[in-house]
Amino acid sequence: MPAPTQLFFPLIRNCELSRIYGTACYCHHKHLCCSPTYIPQNRLRYTPHPAYATFCRPRENWWQYTQGRRYASTPQKFYLTPPQVNSILKANEYSFKVPEFDGKNVSSILGFDSNQLPANAPIEDRRSAATCLQTRGMLLGVFDGHAGCACSQAVSERLFYYIAVSLLPHETLLEIENAVESGRALLPILQWHKHPNDYFSKEASKLYFNSLRTYWQELIDLNTGESADIDVKEALINAFKRLDNDISLEAQVGDPNSFLNYLVLRVAFSGATACVAHVDGVDLHVANTGDSRAMLGVQEEDGSWSAVTLSNDHNAQNERELERLKLEHPKNEAKSVVKQDRLLGLLMPFRAFGDVKFKWSIDLQKRVIESGPDQLNDNEYTKFIPPNYHTPPYLTAEPEVTYHRLRPQDKFLVLATDGLWETMHRQDVVRIVGEYLTGMHQQQPIAVGGYKVTLGQMHGLLTERRAKMSSVFEDQNAATHLIRHAVGNNEFGAVDHERLSKMLSLPEELARMYRDDITIIVVQFNSHVVGAYQNQEQ
Repeated sequence: MPAPTQLFFPLIRNCELSRIYGTACYCHHKHLCCSPTYIPQNRLRYTPHPAYATFCRPRENWWQYTQGRRYASTPQKFYLTPPQVNSILKANEYSFKVPEFDGKNVSSILGFDSNQLPANAPIEDRRSAATCLQTRGMLLGVFDGHAGCACSQAVSERLFYYIAVSLLPHETLLEIENAVESGRALLPILQWHKHPNDYFSKEASKLYFNSLRTYWQELIDLNTGESADIDVKEALINAFKRLDNDISLEAQVGDPNSFLNYLVLRVAFSGATACVAHVDGVDLHVANTGDSRAMLGVQEEDGSWSAVTLSNDHNAQNERELERLKLEHPKNEAKSVVKQDRLLGLLMPFRAFGDVKFKWSIDLQKRVIESGPDQLNDNEYTKFIPPNYHTPPYLTAEPEVTYHRLRPQDKFLVLATDGLWETMHRQDVVRIVGEYLTGMHQQQPIAVGGYKVTLGQMHGLLTERRAKMSSVFEDQNAATHLIRHAVGNNEFGAVDHERLSKMLSLPEELARMYRDDITIIVVQFNSHVVGAYQNQEQ
């Protein structure tokens, strides 16, 4: 989101629904796009305080008001054609095939597919993928922003550099520092794999580099130079925490450049969750902060698919997270630290980058805001102090790291923001991707569950299956295929083109009511290489 003045835009948009529904969303299919509903509080990542919510609450029985705004002419049905649907779904897709041998080691990754489908305007999700050039392995991650996209954008640009530096041996860190001191060209640390829309902020590159350099200088000072194996788990945790600390420090110090000063404040006052995978041979580490997820697709001996969860959601549905929060604060805050399943009654994820409103002291918040630019000082969101705010910090960016040793039956990994998991069960996600990758989806019998299906309906399902085999519906990207199902699935688990067309036709004011931004990375593993690793150790 371009400016903090729009940081709490979902709520403001809710105010406009009575007007929007009466004009933009009138059609005959009320079950989908004309139902009298608005974004429930549990769908918003950040819930503003009731003091600001009162003037933005839709009027009671406002749907009755919309009924009086019908037009005399009969509304025409409008459906996107299959090529138009494909154009929308494929606009942000990206695929990368990994060379089997990169000069250092045989890769356990065949390649990956990624894609994004916006619901917010602009999209608040981000994604990143890169190969580590000075060490081994590959990094892939999804980032879910809230209260704007500034923080998720910054984290998507910077986090992999912090991880890569944390994994470098002492000798390489010294070589890089000496190159900077002498003005020589730096060793490349990462090879990025980016879609053209995955941009980097050129204006902040020098600031970001200086903060990263300070970090590796400290690593050099802390390291005695003795050769020792790098602990990947520790490196991931240190990188997450250090980047979040730098985001906070940059906002406190400010910048003489007014644009950069405004940027670092926007980054700090917005927030982002992160789910990152580091794959090196058969060693898979997943570092998760927030409520995005990592899911492993496992093919059983009988050919069926099972899902193995490699991350835990950091929210109110996680009992361990609730217990952690309560232990970190005095007993008299036990009832206020989490209210209505939200941190201090406001924030859904319990771990995130940025979100300094849940980390800084009240005095520090006031001091930074008062000395900041007018845009920040005039913003009610940034000046608002959360209720029952007594013993900060209440929020951390420290990730929970899960380790998994890859096996030949581990076929793929799905990294996705919560926009996917809100619409699809994990087992369905793994099954759909697994059948897509193995080409089995056209051979399975049609399952109708407990529904009574007429011959006409069955004929329609079979016709739809045949249509999918045409080039119009054929997906070349596993993430795109998954998004198609997430948005367009009907009660039978098949893609309904009419439903998909309607969902993709919703104006941006309404799209967020039905789903969140969806960002997906599907990583496909090389079972032969994984099996070879396994055989070497036996």
